[in-house]
Amino acid sequence: MFKNVFGSGFLVRIAHVILTWVITLILFLHDTDLRKHEENGRLVQPVLFVLLVLVSVLLYFAVSLMDPGFILNDDNGLQFTLGTTEEQQDMIPPPTSKSLRQRRCGHCLLQQPMRSKHCQTCQHCVRRYDHHCPWIENCVGERNHRWFVLYLAVQLLVLLWGLHMAWTGFSAADSWQAWLRSNGVLLAAAAAVALLSLTVLLLLGSHLYLVSLNTTTWEFMSRHRISYLRHCGADENPFDRGAARNLWGFFCAPGGSAVVWEQVYFREGSDPV
Repeated sequence: MFKNVFGSGFLVRIAHVILTWVITLILFLHDTDLRKHEENGRLVQPVLFVLLVLVSVLLYFAVSLMDPGFILNDDNGLQFTLGTTEEQQDMIPPPTSKSLRQRRCGHCLLQQPMRSKHCQTCQHCVRRYDHHCPWIENCVGERNHRWFVLYLAVQLLVLLWGLHMAWTGFSAADSWQAWLRSNGVLLAAAAAVALLSLTVLLLLGSHLYLVSLNTTTWEFMSRHRISYLRHCGADENPFDRGAARNLWGFFCAPGGSAVVWEQVYFREGSDPV
């Protein structure tokens, strides 16, 4: 289920953890509300903040080390032969029927289910491929996508809370030079947190939007190059079942089992199995 923690992303993960705890330490060392509550013996807020930071770090490692849905062999139990029945042949325009057949990956030579893609960085095909994220040094795919979105939500909460705490720690001074000397480190930390907050906010918003449409980043960005989407209209998505059902299926469907997207694609109104 999980990849080797000492793989190619080891330095990226260590850098993320160090940055997280360094900024947390800065917030406690300066005269912020976190430090004031700690000094006054009111530990609820400081403890909750540290626990939330810890949860965000654990989620980060879970998402970065989790198998995103690597296709490691030809799974005959999930094969869905296209174009074999008269009904399915009628549903596909003749010029595109050939291109919609399952094909073997030119890199790993395994048969690719619909919505999968070979990742050049991970050197594996990934089910329901979304994108390869350099932040976690892992692909985001069918098995870890919901955890990635949950991680973004928790991380955004931590960052916004940290930004508010940093704001409470700035102290007044007689001149700009004196103010920068006393607040320079906290200002740098606040600037980093603000930049990260904006980045995570944009990422979370875009992923929730795409999830509500039941599409992926790869499908959204490369629609014109994907065989099973070429013949669809500009606003047509064969996997869209309405925002409510899309969100429910993404967040609440049982995890661990691969979805046969060919059945969703060809049988409108049917549930994935």
